[in-house]
Amino acid sequence: MGDAILGIDTLWGGDVMCPSGTGRFIADSWFSDEPLPAAYTHPAAAKVRESGGVSAKSPDRAAIRAYLDAVDVHGAIRGLAGEGRALGGLRGEYVGGLALCFETMWDLVMELLGQGDPVPYERCVQASTGAAPSPSRPEEKRERLAELLARAGHASRSREELAAAVAAWRQARKIPMASVRALGAAVIAEFDALSVRNLLPHLPPELHPVPRANIRFLPIRDAWFSGSMNYLGRARRPDGAPEYEATYEINASLEISVPEFQQLVSHEVAPGHVTTFAYLQNLYVRGLAGFEASVLTMNTRPAALFEGIANNAILIAHGVMEVDQLPDEDLQIGVLLALLQDDAKNQSSYLTWKEGLPQEEVAAVLQRDFLVTAERADKLSGAWGRHPLLGRMYLPAYRSGTERVAELRHRYPAGKLLPALYGCSGLVDVCTIEATLGG
Repeated sequence: MGDAILGIDTLWGGDVMCPSGTGRFIADSWFSDEPLPAAYTHPAAAKVRESGGVSAKSPDRAAIRAYLDAVDVHGAIRGLAGEGRALGGLRGEYVGGLALCFETMWDLVMELLGQGDPVPYERCVQASTGAAPSPSRPEEKRERLAELLARAGHASRSREELAAAVAAWRQARKIPMASVRALGAAVIAEFDALSVRNLLPHLPPELHPVPRANIRFLPIRDAWFSGSMNYLGRARRPDGAPEYEATYEINASLEISVPEFQQLVSHEVAPGHVTTFAYLQNLYVRGLAGFEASVLTMNTRPAALFEGIANNAILIAHGVMEVDQLPDEDLQIGVLLALLQDDAKNQSSYLTWKEGLPQEEVAAVLQRDFLVTAERADKLSGAWGRHPLLGRMYLPAYRSGTERVAELRHRYPAGKLLPALYGCSGLVDVCTIEATLGG
């Protein structure tokens, strides 16, 4: 598993040991204390990582060839698929789903190197989400947003006026990036307390003492992403127990309001990504989850589930089922804007890879129909949307996971669903989660 994950990660230019999201790519964590495998440590691997792998504008083909001569990445992926079949059951299905995603990523590598056929877009989306690609439908969220903005004093009568209303609302509530650490600490404390009230009663007592929000906010300039949660998990206390630490790098040029920032904290920290990863690390340390729980991945079915948990996290924290049940309408606006942005991620993927639209047209649609800022539209239609892996496999995962978790929350009681989402019944992904619920 280590060779398969870190091998494909290396080919795409990722470095799981890099503390910054600017260096990570597919492998999102390595906190097992196991020695790194040859796929990472072989001298040829460093040169591929330094050159950016196949993600680079001009891939270093000689370095990639030398790496593949030394490390049998494809053999490791095939071996992982065989292990999944041999394991059987829920764990085997999870491992098999990883192998399916890595096989798709391998074929994308071969496509970019001119050594394989183009990978169909449908196959990419099916691999990472378990569902066929489909366009986003923002109309209902947009209509509700217009109603709430009008009540907040920002009425609109057209799509253009609605975009202006959003901008005016955001400007009046915009956070000063210079104060993001102080504001982050306050909002993290708020959502950690809400998690104690509305999440912990549904989880086993053994998880209650686990730190859910050991994170530092770090503003960075000129990043190609709006923010990156980097779960490190390698620090240890004197008794050897993990500290469950993480960082969040936030783009210093990001335009974000306080309500949107509250949604961001619930998504990235508590009870979203940091909480999810900390619980999985704790389960791994206690021997209740396998090695795969310590090397979590992007562009995969588990990642789709993690995004789904994170986008529903603000509702879980408040103990409600719907956005309109959140305690104030400003917060509802912030959440709707965040959900529209994730719908925009899916739409960028669909328009770029299914419809073949140029970046300028995609960016215009994202601004007009999904009300994202010009900065977000540019990145989602460009650096993200046109990326041969992120655009085809990761951008659809946000909406897919969000809708799946929301659907499950309506069908299963919190006392049954929440422990399963956070790994207490075994590590699961967006396709295997329901098997732990009897569905």
